[in-house]
This record gives sequence, C-alpha cells and structure tokens, in this order.
Amino acid sequence: MATTAAPIVRKPRDEEIDIFGLTHTGLVRRVNQDNFLICAMRKSIVVHGSSLEDAKTRFGGTERVALVAMVADGVGGGQTGDAASRLAVEAVMQYVNRTMRCYSSEDETDDAGFLKSLEAAALAGHEDILRQAEDNPAMRGMATTLTLWLGVWPRAYILQVGDSRCYAMRDGELWQITRDQTMAQELVDAGALNPAEAKGTRWAHVLSSSIGGPQTAPVVHRLNQYWGQIGLLCSDGLTKHVSDDRIRERLLAMTSARQGCEALLQDALDAGGSDNITIVIGRTVGQPDA
Repeated sequence: MATTAAPIVRKPRDEEIDIFGLTHTGLVRRVNQDNFLICAMRKSIVVHGSSLEDAKTRFGGTERVALVAMVADGVGGGQTGDAASRLAVEAVMQYVNRTMRCYSSEDETDDAGFLKSLEAAALAGHEDILRQAEDNPAMRGMATTLTLWLGVWPRAYILQVGDSRCYAMRDGELWQITRDQTMAQELVDAGALNPAEAKGTRWAHVLSSSIGGPQTAPVVHRLNQYWGQIGLLCSDGLTKHVSDDRIRERLLAMTSARQGCEALLQDALDAGGSDNITIVIGRTVGQPDA
C-alpha cells in the first residue's frame, strides 16, 4: 500500500524553542555527580567582502544545524562519579561536533551511518574514561550513564547508556523512549521478575551498562519531531520519586520549560530527594506557518 509523505514543515526559529535544564544535589547526597549540557550547533556564514549590495546582511549569520541536550549520572565514590559524568559529556560532545560537520540534515541516505556514529561517540567516551582511570588509580571504578537528545529537524536521535531516561510527549500522550539498562530490567526481560517486583528490588539501580563500567551497550533511537512535542531528559533521581503520571501532569500544565523543570524538581525533593536530580525539558512554542 502506498504511503503519503509527511508534509514538510519549517524548522522552529531560535526564539520558538523553549529549553531549560537544572541539576540539584538532593537532600541526602553530599556531592552532585550529575552533569548536563544544552547547546546549539551552528553553521556560520561570514562575508568578508562583496560587490553585492547588503551581502553581509543577506548572507551573513549563523544557522542552527542541531540542538543537543545531554544528561549524565555518575557512579563512584567521592568525586569520581562527577568526574566520570563530566568526562563523558565532554568526550561525546567533541565526537558529535566532528560528526555533524560531515552530516547534512537534508540527506537521509546515510541515516544508518549516522546512527552508528552516535554509538561510536558513546564508545569513545567509554574509552576516554578507561584511559583516565588507568592513568590515575584514584579514579578507577568511575562510570556514568549518558542520555543524549540530538535534534536535527525534523528528526531527533536519542543515544542512551545506563538508566537516565528520555521521554517525549505529544498530543497529551507521554511515552518513555529509552529502556533502563539495569539488572532489574534485565530480569524483567528474562521473565524472572515482573515490573512491580523490579521497582523494589536492590537490582533496580544496578546498571547493566554504563560508560566506563564493565560493560557498555549504547542504544540509539530515531524519531520524528513535531511542533508542540515536548522532550524530557532526566537522571533517576527524578524517576525514583516521581511517577510517569505525575511527569505527564507537570508537562501538560507547565507554562515554560523552566517552570516545568522546577516543578518536577520540587516533586522529587518533596518525596525524599534521595539522589542527585537532573532534568532537561525542551519544546517548540508557537505554530508553523500555514
């Protein structure tokens, strides 16, 4: 059966993107081992000289090529978890920056290759942490989760290692895009536990995959972006205490990405704040041209 191509809708301008992130130590931990990053990747055109009238105004400027958001939740005692999450964010961002220079958002022919390049970015971060730990015995044992949203309109690519989650909400429906890479989830998948039992087990927050840990198994998801869609990245400091139903309620009621982040943070703190909490929310505002 023939399918109808989706209508082409212009990508949002910078002022039509509402995005915000925050991180909090919580009420129990002494050190915040979470890190996050939000950045726009741009293609610059610099006119140094021309006989054309108003060339600098007409052709100069910077076009947003991609929007990147990352959340990393470090594992390890003392400062090692913070170091791991920071190193992973830095290494993956550097790799993605190099990759994007060779990628055209207008060319879908090498989409599979681009997905592989994001997996390679996670593996590069993994190797970087292992090298750092080898050079500095005090850093051995450090590891981190990493979840990345790379928006290249009208597509988005989500890279995940560990149990920091990515959600999306559209038309009031919230769904979890990522799958927790924990021992509890592995037992659920194997049929040894049901989901209700898994939440309360000690395996619920033992990672089966991490950057810098014994095993790393990056997973990349691809989805289409739409006007009005909301994306959320978070560490498990949020989802330990705040249900998906409550997250959906907050996203539906939020007046801005910042207000949504702050409301969810307060929910997590009110419920005990037993871990570091990091939240990033992004959405488009307004409507595309008719």
